[in-house]
Amino acid sequence: MAAENRAPPLHGGPKMAGGAEPEPGPEPERVVEALELLLRPPAGPSERGDAAGPGPEGALRPETLRDNAAALEERLRRAPGWAALRGLRDAVLARAPALAAGAAGEAEPGWAAACGLLALLLCLKERLAALAAAPAARRAGPGAAPPPSPDTLSVAQGRAVGRALRAAVGLGLAPYLPPGVGQRPGPPAPPLPPPATRGARLHAATAALAELARHPALGGPLLARHLGLLLAGLCLLGHGPAAHSEGVSESERARCREALRHILDRVYQPLAVRELLVLQGRPKQSPPSPGEETKPGLVRAPAWLRRLCGQLLSERLMRPSGVQAVVRGIMEGTGAGGSGAEAAAVDWRKCDMVAKILASCPQQCLSLEDYYRLVCPQILDLLRIPDKLTARQFQRVATTTLLTMAKEHPQLAERHLLQPLLAPLLRCSETAELAAEDLPAGTVLVTEAELSSCVEDVLKVYVVGNDSSSLLLGSLQSVLGVVFSLYSFAKQNVSYLRDEDEALYQKVSSEQCRVESLVELLSHCQKSGLAGDFFIYCLKALTCVAAEDEADSNLAAVPGGSLLELEQYHAGQRRKLLVLQLVATLCESVSDTVFTDVAQVQEFVAATLQRACVSPARGPGAAVEAQTLAMAMGLVAAMLSGAVQLQSGDFAVLKRLVPLLEELSRTYPDPLTQELAADVRITICTHGAFFPGTVGAAADGVLGKKPGTGTQSPAGIPGRAPSPGGGRAPPRHGRGSPSAPRERSEEESVSHEPSDVGPAPAPCANSPAPAGLQELLVSACDPQPPSRAAALRHLSSLITQRDPEALRLQEKLLQVFLENVQHEDAFVYLSAIQGVALLSSEYPERILPVLLARYGYPTQGMEDTMAAVTRMKLGEVLMRVTRALGDMVFKHREPLVQAFLRGARDPDGTLRASSLSNLGELCQRLGFQLGSIVQEVTSCLTAIAKTDPEAEVRRAAVHVVVLLLRGLSEKATEVLQDVLRDLYRLLKHVVAAEPDGATVLHAQLALEELDAVMRRVLFPPQVLEKKIVVLP
Repeated sequence: MAAENRAPPLHGGPKMAGGAEPEPGPEPERVVEALELLLRPPAGPSERGDAAGPGPEGALRPETLRDNAAALEERLRRAPGWAALRGLRDAVLARAPALAAGAAGEAEPGWAAACGLLALLLCLKERLAALAAAPAARRAGPGAAPPPSPDTLSVAQGRAVGRALRAAVGLGLAPYLPPGVGQRPGPPAPPLPPPATRGARLHAATAALAELARHPALGGPLLARHLGLLLAGLCLLGHGPAAHSEGVSESERARCREALRHILDRVYQPLAVRELLVLQGRPKQSPPSPGEETKPGLVRAPAWLRRLCGQLLSERLMRPSGVQAVVRGIMEGTGAGGSGAEAAAVDWRKCDMVAKILASCPQQCLSLEDYYRLVCPQILDLLRIPDKLTARQFQRVATTTLLTMAKEHPQLAERHLLQPLLAPLLRCSETAELAAEDLPAGTVLVTEAELSSCVEDVLKVYVVGNDSSSLLLGSLQSVLGVVFSLYSFAKQNVSYLRDEDEALYQKVSSEQCRVESLVELLSHCQKSGLAGDFFIYCLKALTCVAAEDEADSNLAAVPGGSLLELEQYHAGQRRKLLVLQLVATLCESVSDTVFTDVAQVQEFVAATLQRACVSPARGPGAAVEAQTLAMAMGLVAAMLSGAVQLQSGDFAVLKRLVPLLEELSRTYPDPLTQELAADVRITICTHGAFFPGTVGAAADGVLGKKPGTGTQSPAGIPGRAPSPGGGRAPPRHGRGSPSAPRERSEEESVSHEPSDVGPAPAPCANSPAPAGLQELLVSACDPQPPSRAAALRHLSSLITQRDPEALRLQEKLLQVFLENVQHEDAFVYLSAIQGVALLSSEYPERILPVLLARYGYPTQGMEDTMAAVTRMKLGEVLMRVTRALGDMVFKHREPLVQAFLRGARDPDGTLRASSLSNLGELCQRLGFQLGSIVQEVTSCLTAIAKTDPEAEVRRAAVHVVVLLLRGLSEKATEVLQDVLRDLYRLLKHVVAAEPDGATVLHAQLALEELDAVMRRVLFPPQVLEKKIVVLP
């Protein structure tokens, strides 16, 4: 690229035509030889070294410079072959009178040497330009490397030119800059020349250097090493006070300003930013404290230069990609070094400083809106820097800048930062209410790459940024539904469940997955109280559902009228079912530790009492409703009895229950519940001074104690919330007197058939179990599911606490748990599954054989469907035990795998899918310890994937292959070396012949996993490392 096309020269006079045939002139080697002659050190040892020293005059003394200049003139006049260089130099000096006068002067050898060097460098620039414009002299032969360009300098020549540029800058430019303008650390500068000659000399040197900067071969080393001093000279001549520019015309100053803009636009922008920051200088330093050592500092830059650098830096920022240039200019090459706390603090301060710069609108920008419109997209681009070495700092700068802008100008930040950041999620949110059939075929709302990048950016800003401003939280609120949908979708997996209607199955399983995902998220937020608040919100919604059902009971079951009314009715029913599903799942998963303070317990009890006041239960559900109310009021009674240390403010919170308790005591149909509500109300109003026996009995029932044994218990009750249908312990106060529940339990245990209750032990006088444990065993056979589930959970907690009495009765506990596994109520059988899993993890050698036997051979006389369901529940128990055993599961590898393989051949398709799902997780946990069973597993999977009539079963078989490859990773080629080819052929067969789309998708995922494994094995990443081998 011809430099003359970019900016006009600072010198006047004619220039060489770029396209004409070059005139005969000196070769570049001759010019370089002249430069080396001019910088030749003397022969004496006192001045040996590099002539391009850091000082203003380098390492050469005036006498040496004078002698070298005389030697060069002598060679130019008399030596053969130097006439062409002499003529070219005379032509160059004729166009630059100031350089000619300086080179001829002998009074100041430093300035004379600078003028001579600049003249020779200009000669070299013209010769290189002429050679580059000439046609190519020869072409490369076939297979040979192309010849270098005629204007290419060798390494030695480039080194000589670098020394000459350094000497020219040190002798011709640096001495004429006033203090504070382009100062560099080093020896003190010599006194400035008289003002009459200072401006003209500075202009002559700066003009010559700017002319050299236009040529690629000379401008590269010049701008890379001496950009700061060259910018300082151009700033001083073009924008500085007139006192520093005596002898410089206004047109020459205008050309200096134009050259300054041209150089700043041409160079690497982060380098320009860095040099401008250096020119601007650091802010004013505070005076040192008494006794502190003072170090010699640089003179502060003058005010005009600071303002000018600020304007030029703002212009760099306002250019395309200017934000990244500013960030790189400040952050690159200025790392704190090290990894300690001090280095990290310095790094944080730099990021905050850059963020403040980017968040501030420059003065020359007329509109804040225009500045945000230009800069904000570039700030978002900083979040997606691919370079891992700089990505962390850039992301920190971008996050801090975004947060700063959001605080200073929230409306502009939301329009230009937050909305573009959340744009993919917002597009999904806007179309979330549309049905799939309403969208045209092939519609793509957001690509996967765009959505992934958006989620990563949201994580960096909202999570890593760790700022809880209302603007950020408000902007994220509109897309939380989409984010949660993504989370639920990512957690979906192959399920062993199936249904006659595939669409209904997809609908129900999708809702169930979303509910389970929400509960899992809430389980991580229990300490903050969010889970408790959401639980109470759901209970209040459940109260509204009860009130709506009470009102709907007096109307027709399905409203007549328009289609819109019918759709609204079904939407309301769907919302009610979702509320019930949420409450049930929360009770099963997080109810034990959901509440964190007295206020949440009060809100829970208030929601329960409000529901009872709105729609008191009658008929078959009255007993369960009475137990729930008794448990809620018993929770309050336990707090009042001393289980929790209540403060005066806690009583103020509990007094909010008084109106509800009063209404309940007047309107509830059950007289015992009325009496308990009245007594609890009085106890709250008297701050516990009046404590009737009914309240104490209710507290004992919640705390799991025998009536009359006192109510002292650990202060952990506010963190334990009973479920809406029951509590943690058998409620022995539901009928008013302490002895009534025991009599009722004994009567019910006798009156029920064994098929209903199971062979669980009944209380007897000579039972070896303690009275409390015996009562729990009896309650585990209670006909009411809430009481039964509470007893099972209490027994599970005893196993967790390694209670010696409970562990002594492990066989009896196992029998009780296994009988309850067959119960149809989800709360009951899930509690039983948890108990069996805990017991098995404590005694795997004893319990696992029993479980495997029951899993392989169901109970005789049981219906096939019931037996399949029970075996699936036992499979869940086995998987929980597998997870609890960890690496110790290898010892039980053979029986577990054989049991699941037998289940995969069961006539029931649901059980086959369940067994394969369990087998996949087991293989993933075993990893490379599969051993010889891999052949059996592979044969089973191949047969099922090719021949099974159920699509869900084939899908589960292929998913086992995915889990197997994912668990083994790089070890797959070693562990599966005998069956890897068979697995590959199986997956290709599924992709080609399988009609089920989900199964094909799983097969494609498995092939991708296998492809990634093989690529890592065949093409391992290249690691550059040094190895030291000690030879024998």
